[in-house]
Amino acid sequence: MIEQHIAGADAAEHSRQLVEGHFDALCTAARAAGQHSDRLDRWGRHLAEMFAAGGRLLACGNGGSAAEAQHLTGELVGRFRHDRHPLSAIALHADTSAGTAIVNDYGEEELFARQVRAHGRPGDVLVLLSTSGTSRNVLAAAKAAQEIGVTGWSMTGPAPNPLAEMSDSAIAVEAATTATVQEIHLALVHGLCISLDRALGVRV
Repeated sequence: MIEQHIAGADAAEHSRQLVEGHFDALCTAARAAGQHSDRLDRWGRHLAEMFAAGGRLLACGNGGSAAEAQHLTGELVGRFRHDRHPLSAIALHADTSAGTAIVNDYGEEELFARQVRAHGRPGDVLVLLSTSGTSRNVLAAAKAAQEIGVTGWSMTGPAPNPLAEMSDSAIAVEAATTATVQEIHLALVHGLCISLDRALGVRV
């Protein structure tokens, strides 16, 4: 029993250290991400002008990045902190009927690209999220955006990576794990919402 107790205590201490290490890495990455505030401000002002002209934001990603994409569009169609008019924004993974049909008929790489061609118009913005920056269906979406005149902005993990290089503008998060990159992407999404609302004249 004593040996089991010691082993249990060691395991608990190890778990505590792992969790604390995760939060330490998150704090370090968050401080580094602060350098992107100017870019987020530019993105926010660009979106304000785009929406005023009748444009639309599209967003895509896989797994956790899909959740971040949908989080962004939810904040725009709904609201972030304070009430304002709804903004046109579509998370491309969320239409399961179209998505499964596209994957079945055209292959998984076309999942987002075909929807970009369907919904995107010149002057619209596509936000692409990928922790690796190498997801083939996200890269295909970036290429489709280029072909039809949609502006591509990406949030990725560490640079260099193909997605950041293909994008019109990119924020590459320097972090060692996928989890930390995703957590910073969420903070960047909120930063973009702050910048957009400020550019729209909404109280922030």
